[in-house]
Amino acid sequence: MPLPEDERRQLQEIERALYEDDPKFARRIRAGDPRVRSKRTLLRVLPGVVTGAALLAAGAVTHRAYLEAAGLVIVLLSLVAAMVSRRRYLAGARPARSGAGTKTATGTKRRPGQSRRARMMEQMDQRWRRRQEGNGGRPGRPRS
Repeated sequence: MPLPEDERRQLQEIERALYEDDPKFARRIRAGDPRVRSKRTLLRVLPGVVTGAALLAAGAVTHRAYLEAAGLVIVLLSLVAAMVSRRRYLAGARPARSGAGTKTATGTKRRPGQSRRARMMEQMDQRWRRRQEGNGGRPGRPRS
């Protein structure tokens, strides 16, 4: 969720003050930012992609299989490095999931990492509570 304009301005003022007070510390903090690391990795990967593409094209023009193979390997390795960097960035940038879990087809909440047995026990507990409340263990149907 984006910050309101006044909060964004205050945050920028705090960052500016930090850079003025202790530039070395500010550089270290900024270097640890996943966005900065992702940009750096992409800037390192870009020359690899360009070089690999040039070798691939040169191999195709001169009919040299070793140039084509080297170009292909360099391009593929560079693209894999870019994808790994992007996945790491996305993994670190995603907001934390709420503890509520997700609803399954049966209407019970399924929490990530919960075993099948634990889910079954949770369903049984829910049915027991509904029986005690008087609706016969069936959701949504009160007993008459």
